[in-house]
Amino acid sequence: MSHNAISRYHFSVQWGGTRIGFTEVSGLDIEIEAVSFRDGADPDNSFRKIPGLRKFTDITLKRAIVKGDNELFEWLNTEKIGTVERRDVTISLLDESHAQIVVWRLKNAFPVKYQGPVLNAADSGVAMETLVLTHEGITVEKT
Repeated sequence: MSHNAISRYHFSVQWGGTRIGFTEVSGLDIEIEAVSFRDGADPDNSFRKIPGLRKFTDITLKRAIVKGDNELFEWLNTEKIGTVERRDVTISLLDESHAQIVVWRLKNAFPVKYQGPVLNAADSGVAMETLVLTHEGITVEKT
């Protein structure tokens, strides 16, 4: 049996915009809260643990700024109408033939923060923008 680790640098983000390429995705975390309890009649003096609610962290997406592309702002600005547009977002880790290896599906995601680039006259690096999404859950599928 071969155990080939998959590189983390080939991925796509289907978020409802035309540009699916990002330079970084972080926050693909799922945590199950541990709830402590002790029955008063229990002779053992320690707590028991049971699984509680699932917690999900916000997802951070980073990419280069491209002239004329305002789609992130358009999504962020849907909040001005009174209700933000929620979207299901799919983040896929890809193999060398662009086939999906692992897929993270975010339910009812919407933007909660936009961060523009750090501007520095002594640095010729690419201007990057960051969008932070919150959501109502992640499912993970391995193909």
